[in-house]
Amino acid sequence: MSKQVILTGLRANNDLHIGNYFGALLPIIDMAKNKSDEYQINLFVPDLHSFTTPIDHSQLQAQIMHNLRLFVAAGLPLDNSNVHIYRQSYIPAHSELTVILNSFSGMGHMNRMIQYKDKSMKLGDDQISVGLFDYPVLMAADILLYGAKFIPVGDDQSQHLEFTRDIAERMNSKFGELFTVPEPVAKQHEFFGKDQGLRIKDLVDPAKKMSKSDDSDKGIIFLGDSPEAAAKKIRGATTDSFGKIDVANQDQAGIQNLLQILSLTTGTPLDEVTASYAGQEQYGPLKTDTAEAVQSFLQSFQERLIAVDGGALLAKLEESEAKMNSIASESLLRVQKAIGLR
Repeated sequence: MSKQVILTGLRANNDLHIGNYFGALLPIIDMAKNKSDEYQINLFVPDLHSFTTPIDHSQLQAQIMHNLRLFVAAGLPLDNSNVHIYRQSYIPAHSELTVILNSFSGMGHMNRMIQYKDKSMKLGDDQISVGLFDYPVLMAADILLYGAKFIPVGDDQSQHLEFTRDIAERMNSKFGELFTVPEPVAKQHEFFGKDQGLRIKDLVDPAKKMSKSDDSDKGIIFLGDSPEAAAKKIRGATTDSFGKIDVANQDQAGIQNLLQILSLTTGTPLDEVTASYAGQEQYGPLKTDTAEAVQSFLQSFQERLIAVDGGALLAKLEESEAKMNSIASESLLRVQKAIGLR
């Protein structure tokens, strides 16, 4: 590979909401478009990661393809030869390298992973899988197979990236230069920008971010919601009892959230949106305008989603997977030779 590699995963399952769209999906697409001349862009579907916690497996395959279509509808370029889209499970080297790396990974190190602790606390003992425990090792294989230097990570993945660096350095020290060591977290933030994406808040409880894990979907606007249903959710959003829009008031989280959503869905700078509503003594106009903007946004996006060329998407996947299989297999063979398997 002549170019340095930027690697990131495209969510494999679960519905995406507008927080995912504006906070993660669009930044990934912008990165792919803006950096593909200088870097090789690897966008993979981490489908093996998708069932480390219990899911409905009968829906997984359809959800994988649906979410890939969402990315295309959002502007992901299929005709760019420097952008590669592939499914993790279609590259056997991911699984094979994980098995090898497991034997060089300590139980204590895995036990200290915060994300494992957090997720396992929400599950019963019989639902905590070895796959959840082993998640960081598979993530390390995802990265190391392609010599990726840059991986956009949020705070919840920073510890996993540091583990990837650690195991790469230990394997290199023991067996020679097997792996490219990714840049540390601080360098990743410098490269991509420290802001790892905005946080749209829940419409019912604006003190917390919009999240699919919530029991109720009343505060969440999914990309698959009917535009009318989404508008209704906006009109029912929690605000406050102050009775006046004060943009400097940090206790007006619901108002701040509506202004953010209106800005994003209309493409208008936030400071302009904020200035136009500051001082208003009624919340109704802001809710109405935001509801209409969200409805229009979803109508337009869903039209683009329907128009996605499934044949072109599948052709891009197959082309990318053939190339990635070649690269990953070479990396795996190098490791297999080093440890005495070949």
